[in-house]
Amino acid sequence: MKSIVLKCGGSVLDELSPAFFEAIHSLKKNGYKPVIVHGGGPAINTMLDLYKIDSKFHNGLRVTCDKTMEVVEMVLSGKTNRQLVSLLAEGGLNAIGLNGSDGGCLVADFINKEDLGFVGTVTMVNKEIINKLIDSDLIPVITPIGATEDGERLNINADYAAAAVAKAIDAERCIFVTNVEGILINGELIEETSTTEIQEYISDGHIYGGMIPKVESAISALDKGINQVMIVSGKKAFYQQGGWTGTAITNKERVK
Repeated sequence: MKSIVLKCGGSVLDELSPAFFEAIHSLKKNGYKPVIVHGGGPAINTMLDLYKIDSKFHNGLRVTCDKTMEVVEMVLSGKTNRQLVSLLAEGGLNAIGLNGSDGGCLVADFINKEDLGFVGTVTMVNKEIINKLIDSDLIPVITPIGATEDGERLNINADYAAAAVAKAIDAERCIFVTNVEGILINGELIEETSTTEIQEYISDGHIYGGMIPKVESAISALDKGINQVMIVSGKKAFYQQGGWTGTAITNKERVK
């Protein structure tokens, strides 16, 4: 079984095109079993503003007090997950929403309760429940919410959650769906690169601005043991007729 994990950031959900869903159809036709993990940052920020709760970040992670956690869970489970499942259905794909905290899907532990509050790191993934859904020809759409052994809900960075799921189910690759086609150097798409080359591109100023956190997320997935990650666009058909469009990133040095 060729499984593949797609991480859809919250900022790209409103920009997913029909071509994106066609690409998922193509994946399925070519024997891939897709699993989706999604974020919801912009929608969470909007709701926090509505409730007059400050948004705070520490080392790139959202500081999550108990009130923030309520909003995070409400938005991810009640809004963005439903939105993505509905979009997949409209695209002719059979998907099912799954809260990461349900059925021990994402077991997590606090990273640093004093500094971050209810923010967790995945300690175990219940791959059996994910594989059962896959075997039923469903696309699991997972929220990055974990639960401790005691049942406390924790907010998990969606990039880290996707990497943990990909590692657990031995996915062929983990794909970061963004609003850009991939890494562009001097206006040209780089189809393949390595973590070392990426650091050089950042140092040289070829990778800058909003692309830096995208490539850093991809590198963090590789650090968690994923063999290959990709940055692709949710606005295009990133996969068709067995070919990929985007930037593939590996830890291995390339032979030039």
